[in-house]
Amino acid sequence: MEENLNFLEVKNYSEAEVRELSPLALAYIGDACFEILVRSEILDIRKNPNKLHRESIRYVRAKGQRELFEKIEDLLTEDEMRIFKRGRNAKSHTVPKNADPIDYRIATGVEALYGYLYLLKRYDRIRDLFKEMIG
Repeated sequence: MEENLNFLEVKNYSEAEVRELSPLALAYIGDACFEILVRSEILDIRKNPNKLHRESIRYVRAKGQRELFEKIEDLLTEDEMRIFKRGRNAKSHTVPKNADPIDYRIATGVEALYGYLYLLKRYDRIRDLFKEMIG
């Protein structure tokens, strides 16, 4: 998958720089990373954009991300779990009206984890976790 993410190449961040980012900043970039993975996974020439959008929502909405997280929770390293928990525990001050607050917090943790891995260019790990989530 590394070659698939080259067009998304980011500047080189040290681990210390990434750890200094707020968990909501990590979730911000992780949301985009996760979204592109989902869209790439479900892309099918036989589906119109409306069908693709509805299918992607299953994965990217808070409840979907919580359900997907449950598949990888036991696979995370201590470091990854620490990043997830930072994201989960971040105070976002907003929760979408159609989302359960607990699901939303878990989804923010998932997005923070993906942002962390993405900024550190751990593309193989992103691929492995995503495969487990959707497999």
